[in-house]
Amino acid sequence: MARIEAEVGKPQGGLMKWIDDRFPFTETMKYHVTEYYAAKSFNWWYIFGVLAMVVLVIQLVTGVFLTMNYKPSADEAFASVEYIMRDVEWGWLIRYMHSTGASFFFIVVYLHMFRAMLYGSYKKPRELIWIIGMLIFFVLMAEGFAGYLLPWGQMSYWGAQVIISLFGAIPGIGDALVEFIRGDYSISDITLNRFFALHVIVLPLSLIGLIFVHIVALHHVGSNNPDGIEIKEHKGPDGIPLDGVPFHPHHTTKDLVGIIVFLMLFTGVVFFAPEMGGMFLEHSNFEPANMTATPEHIAPVWYYTPYYAILRAVPSKLWGFILFAIAVVLPLFLPWLDRARVKSIRYRGWMYKTALTTFVISFVALGYLGLQAATDAYVMAARFFAVLYFMFFLLMPYYTSIDKTKPVPDRVKYHE
Repeated sequence: MARIEAEVGKPQGGLMKWIDDRFPFTETMKYHVTEYYAAKSFNWWYIFGVLAMVVLVIQLVTGVFLTMNYKPSADEAFASVEYIMRDVEWGWLIRYMHSTGASFFFIVVYLHMFRAMLYGSYKKPRELIWIIGMLIFFVLMAEGFAGYLLPWGQMSYWGAQVIISLFGAIPGIGDALVEFIRGDYSISDITLNRFFALHVIVLPLSLIGLIFVHIVALHHVGSNNPDGIEIKEHKGPDGIPLDGVPFHPHHTTKDLVGIIVFLMLFTGVVFFAPEMGGMFLEHSNFEPANMTATPEHIAPVWYYTPYYAILRAVPSKLWGFILFAIAVVLPLFLPWLDRARVKSIRYRGWMYKTALTTFVISFVALGYLGLQAATDAYVMAARFFAVLYFMFFLLMPYYTSIDKTKPVPDRVKYHE
């Protein structure tokens, strides 16, 4: 018995060994960080995934503090937000960080998705990574929409009214679905409580879970690179990719510089332009919700406006909703729509480059048009750019299969 007790009390190699005997900390760090080999040719387009994680942390932390003083009640929600802004110590800063963070979240996610389109990061063997990423985008859209209602301002109320009513266009189940979403016959206190529960519990947990799976899938297959070459196919005698470097410290140090620059820009917006001229926080949202007074012009926050412009471009409510849904879901099928033999835009032909440029122009144009009043001229312009948007995806199997591509080198090109 004495010998057994001596063995139990004997030091086994310090704190880290004690932890590793009970949790695979060192093994996990090696697999995902210090011995995870990524291409040495990463450029600054590869910073946006990390920045999305930074913004997620900002949103979670500020969200926790906001819920400490926010009241999810139709009678008290708007007043509680004003209380946070005026009376809670540093409340204005927390609220502005959260509202600015929402816009920056979509900025970095859109740029992250665009980088995938530049370098073909959705193509084999990364189709599942892209699908999970798109699911993250869908949950993020739902999270943003749920949070948009919570201030209970004029635009929050009427924007939610417009979007929720769209589901009523679904034949057969539309009216029942709208009533289920609202929890009542109109947007009311029950709706606010439902959206609050979704915004602070259900959707954040879903988002965190999907991000975890996204990273695990990415590290299992390996990261893409600007040349679209699989570095695992060229390994040295030690089994290490010849064109790869450990993610830490080579890429983490570069990411740290990007994070610092990003936080400088982020804090600049928070302190000097948190409303961004009504783009990040609409002016009418500083007025309490009034169900008897419809705003002259109802528009969602900017990151939904490309899809909102497509919705408004169609006279039929049903077809508007269908095209709206298709526009959101279509990017999910990129791995199968893209028939190109190469991944990176560096080696693609003029057809794909022209199509991608046209897509970007149409997306930005639709975003602008979605913010404007629905005049005849703006609606016609939205129809034109909506056609360009859909043509990018629907014609992709054709133009990517006939596009003349350049030879892809065997090894990645490292540009100093």
